[in-house]
Amino acid sequence: MSPGEQNRLERRVRVRTAARDDILAAARRVAEREGARNLSLRSVAAEAGFAPATLYGYFRNKDELMLALAADDLGRLVHAMRDAAREGEDRLTAAASAALDLLANAETLAAASTAIAPEANGSEMGRLFNGRLIAALTTLAAAAGGPAESRESQTDIVLMGAALAGLAMLRRGGRLQALGFSVEEVLARLHQFPQTKQAA
Repeated sequence: MSPGEQNRLERRVRVRTAARDDILAAARRVAEREGARNLSLRSVAAEAGFAPATLYGYFRNKDELMLALAADDLGRLVHAMRDAAREGEDRLTAAASAALDLLANAETLAAASTAIAPEANGSEMGRLFNGRLIAALTTLAAAAGGPAESRESQTDIVLMGAALAGLAMLRRGGRLQALGFSVEEVLARLHQFPQTKQAA
């Protein structure tokens, strides 16, 4: 490939990446304004200043767009958990608390749960989402004391992650408080999970 061809290819990749980023930023604005469940490709296209058909060059449908937004949120979750675990004395509680704060405000993750059909796992967005989910669980395992190497310890981490997601849902809807529990009280019980006991 000649240097000129290489430059044109790199320029096309940059333009495509910038357009995709613009679409995701527009989708996030629409989701924040109208709710992630009410997101439509037409409203995102209007917000981004694109023709609706243009979006199909980047995302096959609304579900794929939701998965891309949720994958971005999972990336933020991983960074927040890592930062909190580095700064806190109790790494697990610090990471879990950071996760809950982000999950309580990330409507795209909740909305994406309906977009994750089994056939989406093989798509580019499905693989991206799954990779970020694995990174989040790996970060949680590290905060709990080390890598989850056995199938049993991996199951414990998945259960812990599911418990945090459920706790975030209860917290988001005000149900946790209605049940008479505080986030701190529930987080204190995380240390009862077998994975965390083993790491202690």
